[in-house]
Amino acid sequence: MFWADRLGHDIEQKFQEKIKSGRPLIIRDEKTASGRVHVGSLRGVAIHGLLSEILSERNINNTYLFEINDHDPMDDIPATLDRKTYEPYLGKPLNTVPSPDGVAVNFAEYYAAEFIGVIKELGFSPEFYRVSDLYRSGKFNEAIRLALEHAEEIGKINREVSGSERSADRLPINVVCEQCGKVSTTVATSFDGERVSYTCKDVAFTNGCGYQGTVSPFNGRAKLPWKVEWAAKFKILDVDIEGAGKDHSTRGGSRQVAEAISRRVFNHEPPFNIPYEFFNIGGKKMSSSKGRGSSSREVADVFPPELVRLLLLQREPQRVIDFNPEGDTVPLLYDAYDSYAEKYFADRATQNQLSDFSRTFFLMHRPSDRPLLSAHFLPRFSYITYLVQMPHISITAHVEKEKGSTLTIEDVQEIELRETYARRWLDTYAPPEYQFFLQQTLPQAAKNFSTEQKTALKKVLEKIMSFGADSISGLELHTALHDIKNEMGIHPKDFFSAIYISFLDRASGPKAGWFLSVLDRDFVVQRLKEASV
Repeated sequence: MFWADRLGHDIEQKFQEKIKSGRPLIIRDEKTASGRVHVGSLRGVAIHGLLSEILSERNINNTYLFEINDHDPMDDIPATLDRKTYEPYLGKPLNTVPSPDGVAVNFAEYYAAEFIGVIKELGFSPEFYRVSDLYRSGKFNEAIRLALEHAEEIGKINREVSGSERSADRLPINVVCEQCGKVSTTVATSFDGERVSYTCKDVAFTNGCGYQGTVSPFNGRAKLPWKVEWAAKFKILDVDIEGAGKDHSTRGGSRQVAEAISRRVFNHEPPFNIPYEFFNIGGKKMSSSKGRGSSSREVADVFPPELVRLLLLQREPQRVIDFNPEGDTVPLLYDAYDSYAEKYFADRATQNQLSDFSRTFFLMHRPSDRPLLSAHFLPRFSYITYLVQMPHISITAHVEKEKGSTLTIEDVQEIELRETYARRWLDTYAPPEYQFFLQQTLPQAAKNFSTEQKTALKKVLEKIMSFGADSISGLELHTALHDIKNEMGIHPKDFFSAIYISFLDRASGPKAGWFLSVLDRDFVVQRLKEASV
């Protein structure tokens, strides 16, 4: 059973009574809008979003809430912004920091807008809300009061669950300083039931102003520490399902602390958890603050939505996603997509029950696209990447030759789509082995070929000449090249490097058979003659 279907079944069993009542199950996720959002943050979006789709498929009433956390303090400055301009805002709530473009309402909205756009393009449909609205509307007021009244218990939970110590005279609240407007620098030490006393002090990343005062912590004039705030959201929004990344879900981690606070302070059962693993780039955990990895917008621009969804959803949540857009994982992801498609349409044609592979293919498409799925020819993405680098050829003509029959409208649309994304990938992330420049004259390095290499090139020339003026397919030439290599016993590196150097002036390149098959025949013949003498 596909992992999301299995989770959907478990959720249906756990919440039978609420489902029967007709009340919607509440699914929740969030992102702090502190900068451009990296693609790794889409994993939580996709997991929660797909579960919402599957529950709806089962006719289970549900609401997917997605929070833009805009009330957290600015604790770092994105590398793309001028540090001097934004240093005065360090420590202030993100919703009070000016937008980098001077157009968006505030800093958080500027970065949230891009991320929300990507989420919608991927076909997920959460209800977006801002946590600052919950604070200002008073929905956090009761939770704030309970947290302040149970400050000792919260400290005890932190010690028992995570082993962390918090100053006994420090209350679990950060008010917005009345003088400097910072929220990360305030230390509250007493609460009289309506107002807290506080001092604005220095923290690691910014200075406090030293102001001392008393202020009401209600209606948006304060924020709870994030583990306490997390627990409060469970209760305020009556959350039923909310996963968390591996770093939060470890023993003694923030999720365990939040769950204990939820039960012991807010008297609320925590939501169903779905721990999920990291999204890595080249084996390293992605981090916006460290500037590592690609933004969600950048990746969404290089992939069509179904490929982004496949990247995010094909692995179970407990498995790491290791993605490197600058390696060969992009062509391999397209190959995986094509394999899923082949299985799906084979199952459909025979009316078989969908396998996990077929189910994955179905769900990787946006709900609005699923009714439109139809079988058509899927040219390999790697093949398209080098066809688009040859302006003298007709891509559709070569793909039609590869297909072996007339292209349908759907085939042509697929070719055009892959051509668009191949060009984007080549312009952004593609590694050197996928990029080439056809040499107009025989490269100097070809003059150093061994006798064995020149003999091999002569045999390649003879094979191509044997076809006369008839076209030769990439597969036919691929097979012929390997036959020549095996018959001669020449080392593969020596054989193929001679071909690549002759045409590209480098020792590696795209699959040689397909590469030569799309070049002008007269050009190939002349170059092989020059290289083999």
